[in-house]
Amino acid sequence: MFNGIVQGTAPVVAINGSTDFRTHTLRFPSALLPGLTLGASVAHNGCCLSVTAIDQDLISFDVIKETLLITNLREINLGDEVNLERAVKLGDEIGGHLMSGHIICTAEIAKICSTENNRQLWLRIADKKIMKYILQKGFIAIDGISLTIGEVENNRFCVNLIPDTLARTTIGKKRLADRVNIEIDAQTQATVDTVERVLNKTVLV
Repeated sequence: MFNGIVQGTAPVVAINGSTDFRTHTLRFPSALLPGLTLGASVAHNGCCLSVTAIDQDLISFDVIKETLLITNLREINLGDEVNLERAVKLGDEIGGHLMSGHIICTAEIAKICSTENNRQLWLRIADKKIMKYILQKGFIAIDGISLTIGEVENNRFCVNLIPDTLARTTIGKKRLADRVNIEIDAQTQATVDTVERVLNKTVLV
């Protein structure tokens, strides 16, 4: 489990494999190395991956076909930075919201509005079935960052970013048409699905 508080970023220093299976090697920041072991879970742009090799600060992860199809990790190139979060430990403060690291889809950045101390991103999701979970003031994870949803319009929604988030994560470097990973809040998803089932059952009766 994760809580959407990005702990650091790391550059991808090696990519090995094909379109169906790749191994990414990252140069980890020293603060995220203590206690890291083989098999440990680490979120990359919000996507949960397992450590497969450790060589000092060079940490490797396998990325399977399904992950490459669903997430923006398929678009990663050498030198690109990714958001990192180690798995939550019992007793840790939950500063964001509980997340599984299971990406449901990607979204395209459709509009960027910037002021001196704030930035607003508008994102577009093509699948209307997913948009039903995007609710104003609800939780969402974007590239592993726990955020609150702002306005929602048709197949688009916005989030508002403070300077600290822009500085500590990769989201401040995103440009129009870039794709970001989306994880829907599990409680929101369960509530929407339950209400939908109840309403459908009522109509049938």
